[in-house]
Amino acid sequence: MADRHPPTEHYFSTEPAVATRPRTVTVSLPDQRIQLRTDRGVFSLGGLDPGTAVLLQGVPAPEAGATLLDLGCGHGVVAIAMARRCPGARVVAVDVNRRALELTRANATANGAERIEVCRPDEVDPAIRFDAIYTNPPIRVGRQQLQELLTMWLGRLAAGGHAYLVVQRHLGSDSLAERLRNQGFEVLRMGSKRGYRLLDVRDAGPASHHG
Repeated sequence: MADRHPPTEHYFSTEPAVATRPRTVTVSLPDQRIQLRTDRGVFSLGGLDPGTAVLLQGVPAPEAGATLLDLGCGHGVVAIAMARRCPGARVVAVDVNRRALELTRANATANGAERIEVCRPDEVDPAIRFDAIYTNPPIRVGRQQLQELLTMWLGRLAAGGHAYLVVQRHLGSDSLAERLRNQGFEVLRMGSKRGYRLLDVRDAGPASHHG
């Protein structure tokens, strides 16, 4: 029988109502293997979804000492991969889903990445600026809510920082890119693979308008 959420249940719910049924999966990337505990009610129960795979395989390695954000961390695979690729980086993983945060903490410890800071969005120090943001954004929250979410976090990029977004083409990646450009961000399409666009978003500078 297919694993389904109740009609009103989403992986971006704060408290998943669907019963817990954890499993362990192994994610194999070109540079590392990550053992993950996953669960129902959290994005990508099967481990590594195709979009996140495109993201992890397409972004450049972080610079030493960088401050990184995994936005919508789910079970923590992006945060763990980046923490391992750049052991000196400060890595922050955020999600609204309580179960996702618990999984990320457990997975970070199990994979030797205990220094990852795992928290709700409102717990992130407002003074932090990020050199890189990584996200497979929750398109299904709706266009307006997604735009507000991205605008808020993109506004926390450090000078010269990059946000890497992976979005399915048929779910509006091109229109999202255009809306971000209209807000004053520079948007570069880094690649397209398996129906996903990988976007590099940067602040266009002080003359840009994000309102």
